[in-house]
Amino acid sequence: MSSLKLKTTILDRSISKGKNEVSLNGFALLFSEIVQYCQNRVSTVPELQAKLSEFGQQVGIRMLDLLIVREKNGKREIKLLQILIFIKSTVWKSLFGKEADKLEHANDDDHTYYLIEKESLVNRFISVPKDKGNLNCAAFSAGIIEGILNTSNFPAKVTAHWHKGTTYMIKFDESVICANTVTNIGRS
Repeated sequence: MSSLKLKTTILDRSISKGKNEVSLNGFALLFSEIVQYCQNRVSTVPELQAKLSEFGQQVGIRMLDLLIVREKNGKREIKLLQILIFIKSTVWKSLFGKEADKLEHANDDDHTYYLIEKESLVNRFISVPKDKGNLNCAAFSAGIIEGILNTSNFPAKVTAHWHKGTTYMIKFDESVICANTVTNIGRS
């Protein structure tokens, strides 16, 4: 009986923060393979960006669960502004080693917010061919944001644009804005 050693599985290990750094070369290689994989399965740039966004959404869903356990002791954000700040700071630090540069609310539209990055890590090592000139691989990061927001019960559509570096346009569903307005009115 004593000669039997108990094997520990990955499920037995702690979900500690561990080392938060990934080799930039390793990331660049893996991301380039993801882009090539997606590119081989689509025929247009919008389809490629949609496919990258789908991959990002899956990452976002998993990152949310992990960060809620690690950083927030299992407590999820229930306020719109707080979830956006969580993405700008905690999520971005965890994924890219630094906070996103800015979070802005659109002046003319209550449904729209912008998360701005001067230099997106996912676009840093991508060489875009001339026939795909308007490709923005930050659609992957936009998918991460969308996955986190949708899983957190803040339905939104997130797209990546070339403006002030990379700008992620977050367009919330009407239900989110109505719920946020009711919450703010209740506090007045």
